[in-house]
Amino acid sequence: MLTRTATHGDSSRHPIMPRHARPIDRPDATAGSDPIEHAMHLMGAMMSYPRNAEIFGEDEPADYIYKVTGGTVRTYKILSDGRRQIGGFYLPGDIFGLETADAHTLSAEAMTDAKILVVKKSALSTLAGHDAAVAQKLFALTARELRRVQDRILLLIKSAQERVASFLLEMAERAPAGNSIDLPMSRQDIADYLGLTIETVSRTLTSLESCAAIEVPTSRRIVLRNRSALNRLHG
Repeated sequence: MLTRTATHGDSSRHPIMPRHARPIDRPDATAGSDPIEHAMHLMGAMMSYPRNAEIFGEDEPADYIYKVTGGTVRTYKILSDGRRQIGGFYLPGDIFGLETADAHTLSAEAMTDAKILVVKKSALSTLAGHDAAVAQKLFALTARELRRVQDRILLLIKSAQERVASFLLEMAERAPAGNSIDLPMSRQDIADYLGLTIETVSRTLTSLESCAAIEVPTSRRIVLRNRSALNRLHG
């Protein structure tokens, strides 16, 4: 959620200070060759959020774009019956807040202590109007986010085993570290993302472990033992 207290400096270059966040030193603005990342480092402000702090709320103006540089972020919606539906997980390097509407459709909060690069969306849009590379990259990022939403809609019509297998393969692809995945999210987070109960998630992981598709050495570490089997379930 945003307050009315502005950060120091030109308001066109620095966002309004988000609640619970504090500004920290900005990394080297020349790092990386990606045009969007370069622009965000030049125009944005680096913010630090403690675990479970809100970054923005549902229906708030979508005036900023965010890049995770450390920690993990989740987007979510509280349903009318009080249940939480998680829309996505964002890991270091991911950009979020790419709304096609004027307001956020979901809320976002830091799952862990997080460092977030925040940039005014209007500043990026203005730059995109003069820089074809930035415009193309911004379009590609928005299209990728839409595909992620579409993939997740299709995921929610699958069986519990198919959903969990797809989730594990997604996490392995997004945070490659061999066949070992260190999950930053809890079982409840996974359940709320997949539209399942926590009991079903735990039971499904046990079933996949029993058939030697995975190994679960700890509650947060999953080792993929048979990717072919998981891919068959993933479809």
